[in-house]
Amino acid sequence: MKKSHPVRRAVLAGAATVSGIVLLLSLKPASDPGSASAAGGAAPPAAAEAPQGGRGAGTGTVTGDAADTQYGPVQVRLTVSGGKVTAAEVVQAPKGGRSDQVTADAVPKLNRAAVTAGTADIDAVSGATYTSAGYQQSLQSALDKAAAAGSADETGAGGAGQGTQVLTGDVTQTQYGPVQVRITVSGGKITNAEALQAPKGGRSDQVTADAVPKLNRAAVTAGTADIDAVSGATCTSAGYQQSLQSALDKAGG
Repeated sequence: MKKSHPVRRAVLAGAATVSGIVLLLSLKPASDPGSASAAGGAAPPAAAEAPQGGRGAGTGTVTGDAADTQYGPVQVRLTVSGGKVTAAEVVQAPKGGRSDQVTADAVPKLNRAAVTAGTADIDAVSGATYTSAGYQQSLQSALDKAAAAGSADETGAGGAGQGTQVLTGDVTQTQYGPVQVRITVSGGKITNAEALQAPKGGRSDQVTADAVPKLNRAAVTAGTADIDAVSGATCTSAGYQQSLQSALDKAGG
């Protein structure tokens, strides 16, 4: 038994040494750059996206819904400050093959046009008809979200009781596909209108891209569903008017 004692002491000494190393490592201050980044890196971007004024001061970023096109989805994100569009960027755009060149050429022009116009009523880029139409649709969605957020902040506790509502009309089925309209009503007037659904595919894509912006402007100008049909888009116009009237009826209710 006495001969085994040195072995036992060696084992115990080795265990003590390992324990001491583990203890020292556990007490060593964290110096991993990745750990420092994870601990403090996430806060600054959040602050950049939502400055101290927040949306209550009219500043923030908002991302529109993705719009599907024949060549792929298009999605737009805006920076809005003081109620104005100060920057626009594309989160998604058609890619692959010829689409890469079309996107590289068209997107910067569309971004500049969105900032300059401050609305979705911008011209299509030549040679990028589908991308332009998708961009306009997602841009309008982003503008609607920004307007709704701004209205909610401005009305505060009063909410819709002080005259601001975002209302979606019923879906209207047409010969070429469904049409659905959403409007923003403030102070009893239509301040914005957009088509959530419209005929698409084949010839309908071009008809929709041409007719919907005109119908949206007409709805805001007239303030009623009594608007003229767009030439060459009779069915879409009729469906738009019907869905628009449904939204207005909800506002009246």
